[in-house]
Amino acid sequence: MPPQPPHRVRRSADVRPVLKWAGGKGRLVPAILERLPEKIDSYYEPFAGSAAVLFALASTRRFKRAVLSDQNQELINVYKAIKKDCERVIELLEELRASHGKDEYYLVRAQKPADLDQFQRAARTIYLNKTGFNGLYRVNKSGQFNVPFGRYENPNICDVPRLRAAAAALRKVKLEVGDFERACAECRPGDAVYFDPPYVPLSKTSNFTAYHHEVFDDGQHQRLAELFARLAAASVRVVLSNSDTPRTRELYDGWQIDEILVARPINSKTTKRGNVGELLVCSDRMRKPKRK
Repeated sequence: MPPQPPHRVRRSADVRPVLKWAGGKGRLVPAILERLPEKIDSYYEPFAGSAAVLFALASTRRFKRAVLSDQNQELINVYKAIKKDCERVIELLEELRASHGKDEYYLVRAQKPADLDQFQRAARTIYLNKTGFNGLYRVNKSGQFNVPFGRYENPNICDVPRLRAAAAALRKVKLEVGDFERACAECRPGDAVYFDPPYVPLSKTSNFTAYHHEVFDDGQHQRLAELFARLAAASVRVVLSNSDTPRTRELYDGWQIDEILVARPINSKTTKRGNVGELLVCSDRMRKPKRK
């Protein structure tokens, strides 16, 4: 058999997220990038999600090094596996694509990650993400993935060019499982951080934070706001996105807050899908204090 040509990786400008993510930042990326420095020593993204901002920064080589982290072990494992052996992940996804169907989905969903190797776990997560209802990632209190089957005609289970481009972009990225405060422990002047936490709920019925079995409650949001202020005081550029609620505005009162309308297509009720107000908070822009 003649030697095969080397795999061609997409140009860095084409790097895109490999996962769909509820609340993903694809539509907010341009506004977020405007608020981050053109040149960053170390970039930190402690709520990984789809890593849309990290991939966008990597596309234009705006950081020297980066740390991508999250409390969700299965999410970080996806990035670790892609970085370590992307071709193995692709091979497993191709097998899942060949056998895809409703019965196969529930068989894969029932698998226990602890019984799988690193690459099987990553392929399982990507497969469930691409074929589950609305691309949601949701777990119960026991940490078990419980999203129902999504009725897609032709889900893109294995996007080979995108996976390879992501693998290339992750070469200079440190991947960690852990708390957001610990992830930023080594931040220094010249570094930058983007926080995309589970949002402050717009109402009691919209409180969806089940990306991890540990609840991200108001105490966590308070702790995050305090960390935001400490990092800013240490000359670290910090940008944060969150929902437009009185509580969010209270937590970040004094910082520059910009209102942005973002299309949110994921909602159990189609009548409630549409533009939603979100906030971008930036540490290098201080509002003038209110006159008393």
